[in-house]
Amino acid sequence: MQIRARLSMSADGYVTTPSGWPALTADPAFVSGQSHGIREFLADCEAALMGRTTFEPALTNSRWPWPDLDVFVLGSHRPEGTPDHVTTDSDPVRLLEKIRAANRGGDVHLIGGPRTIATFHALGALDRLELIVLPMLFGGGTQLTPALSPETGLTFQSQRALPGGSVEIVYACGGSRGDLPGRPASQV
Repeated sequence: MQIRARLSMSADGYVTTPSGWPALTADPAFVSGQSHGIREFLADCEAALMGRTTFEPALTNSRWPWPDLDVFVLGSHRPEGTPDHVTTDSDPVRLLEKIRAANRGGDVHLIGGPRTIATFHALGALDRLELIVLPMLFGGGTQLTPALSPETGLTFQSQRALPGGSVEIVYACGGSRGDLPGRPASQV
């Protein structure tokens, strides 16, 4: 089992639009549940993990966003209308234990904002960070950092161009980044 965060961001580093919507929703090429490589990504996932802020809007959707996934929510309370099959817990360590106990060998899609991603990274549970970089500049919104520290150790794994000009970049997460050099890396 790997815990994999996949999120979109503008070319200037924002994971939400200035009005707070996920970056991907601003892309004219976006089709919910279909575009930007999401089907290939979800093929290896058996569970979705998210914070309450990401989860609550799903309760009013016309369709359940995770029909084939076990759902785990980090939150201080169980929102009204939460389906019985959804597991909630306010403690990230306990929730992680529940995810591992329920796992049948598939990956976990860590959905959410920078704080939720940073929480599971701090526990050493974030295995991969997958970014969809959109060919757009927002000039504002929520950035992936500083909630996810710039010292986070990332190891490049792959990249691919997606239709519409977006690029998928995949990193393994582990350890911490060393100090940045005081001069260009080519001169070190």
